[in-house]
Amino acid sequence: MNKDLILREKLAVQRTHLANQTTFLSFLRTSMYFFVAGLSIESFFAFSKTLLVMWIFFGLAFALCGYGVLNFFKNRRMILENERHIGGYKDDFLK
Repeated sequence: MNKDLILREKLAVQRTHLANQTTFLSFLRTSMYFFVAGLSIESFFAFSKTLLVMWIFFGLAFALCGYGVLNFFKNRRMILENERHIGGYKDDFLK
């Protein structure tokens, strides 16, 4: 059995885990941008609808954060479930 293939597949799984974490952090970063925009909208602009716009930004921030968390755990579960099927080398040892 080619051990380089096994190492390459393990590294591919690790890269997939890191990509999932990076995607989650991107959602979190974007969520924080919207939250900060909601906090600062009142001090920068003086119009009558600032409170409504502020709560829209807060709603977007919490929605993005929630979607990012759900997306992270959904993808994590899929990665862990499909990890044993990569390459088929683990199935040979389980028999």
